[in-house]
Amino acid sequence: MTAKVFTKLLGLFILLLAFFTVAMEFVLHRLVEQAPAAALRLSGREALWTGLLALAFALILAAWVAVRVSRRLRLVVDFAQRIAEGDLSARLAGGGADELTAMEAALNQTAERLGQSFAEIESRRQELAAMLDSMQEAVVAITPEGLVRWSNAVMQRITGAPIHLGRPLVHSVRDPEVLACVQVALRQGEVRFGRANSLAPGRIFEINAVPLPSGGALVVLHDVTRIEAAEKSRRDFIANVSHELRTPLTSIQGYVETLIEDPDPNPETTREFLGIILKNATRMNRLTEDLIALASVESPDYKLSLQPTRASALIHDAIESLGGIVVDSKVKLESAGAPDALVMADADAMNQVFGNLIENALKYGKAGKRIRVGARLLDGEVEFTVQDFGPGIASEHLTRIFERFYRIDKARSRESGGTGLGLAIVKHIVQAHGGSIRAESELGAGAQFHFTLPLMPATPPAS
Repeated sequence: MTAKVFTKLLGLFILLLAFFTVAMEFVLHRLVEQAPAAALRLSGREALWTGLLALAFALILAAWVAVRVSRRLRLVVDFAQRIAEGDLSARLAGGGADELTAMEAALNQTAERLGQSFAEIESRRQELAAMLDSMQEAVVAITPEGLVRWSNAVMQRITGAPIHLGRPLVHSVRDPEVLACVQVALRQGEVRFGRANSLAPGRIFEINAVPLPSGGALVVLHDVTRIEAAEKSRRDFIANVSHELRTPLTSIQGYVETLIEDPDPNPETTREFLGIILKNATRMNRLTEDLIALASVESPDYKLSLQPTRASALIHDAIESLGGIVVDSKVKLESAGAPDALVMADADAMNQVFGNLIENALKYGKAGKRIRVGARLLDGEVEFTVQDFGPGIASEHLTRIFERFYRIDKARSRESGGTGLGLAIVKHIVQAHGGSIRAESELGAGAQFHFTLPLMPATPPAS
């Protein structure tokens, strides 16, 4: 760069010198015609030295100007390279009042504006990335070539492995429905919907693949596992309720039609039929009451009247209030003891909990001839236990017996008049108290139902 500038400036000075030489030649030629020889020789030597001095001065001046200009131009080139490499903090020193100074000031201003623009773009990009990462849905952007351009944190969690940018989506996502939706969005430029069942074990996703105006596609995956489970639960609930109501209704209808069609019914037969009708009507009424109770405890508006109550008092009240039912069944209801610790409980709700658990023990553990109810103090809570000594429950049923309408022995449950909702009601009431419930059993050794209630919070001492 210095050599080029120096050469150009030197050429300029040589042209000026040549012009000066021609002018001097013209002047000297006129003088030669009019002046004597001695004067001409003296003037010639002076002109020669003057020209050599002018040439030397021109060379020095050209070199100085060339070096100075070249140094400033080199700084400009270095500045441009730093900007090209992404260093937007680079600036030129400036100084002076020439055209190069004005150019340097303009370049500095341009770099500052570029820095502000890139900072604003980066800020918006980070905001967008944070917003997409906070979404419930998984999002992944695909280039027109089918490569991953970007993905949010949810997508990374779903796949269970890092999604590498710049690599084909098929390397990270193997679900055929997702890949098919992406191909339609990329090749046909159409919005594509689908459902992915194999993207993550046990989870269902709705797929929404949208083509982007600049090419590529954006894929959004919405987890509908809970919605599907809730819908299936709703369908199963309606089917179970319909089945539970249809059986006694069919029985009632059949016996009523028989009584109506018999012109001279036998009083004994009529009494027997009416007894069966009453039994089925009672069963329907019990089912209706349990459905209302279940709907109440499952409602977001379900409220408890929590009061400090001694655990021993809850056990005593349960035995006193249900003792009559147990005596009629020839089963002994006994206390296993309970601490006097205060728990936060709704007395009416606890009566329903103990009633359902003891009634369940009577139905399935009657062969054991006794039911034991007790409680023990744990860390921050009290655990209550209702234990029977009947045939017990197989292990495969223990995790499901708190589901609505789930029965271990359906024929036996219907014979005993059970609705299949009692334990589900108990579970919701206990959870509403902030506790938990579980069942333990061994075949031939009876079953134990354990639920916990939190202790009353300690009252801070008065200051």
